[in-house]
Amino acid sequence: MRFRIEISAEKYLLYYNGSARNVITRSFDGRRVQFPASSLRPFVTHKGISGTFELRFDQNNKLIELVRIGD
Repeated sequence: MRFRIEISAEKYLLYYNGSARNVITRSFDGRRVQFPASSLRPFVTHKGISGTFELRFDQNNKLIELVRIGD
């Protein structure tokens, strides 16, 4: 499942500090996507998070990994 996301550094602090635990967005095919904000930590820069990502799931729809696939 692929999607694009842009989160400012200030907004990501809400996730980092625990005020918000999940990120909710829309995939390119229109599906609602919800996943743990902690999955984005490896991609945070001083500007926040920006890019195109792919969520990978196992056969039970459990999140395996989040991969950045583009800027």
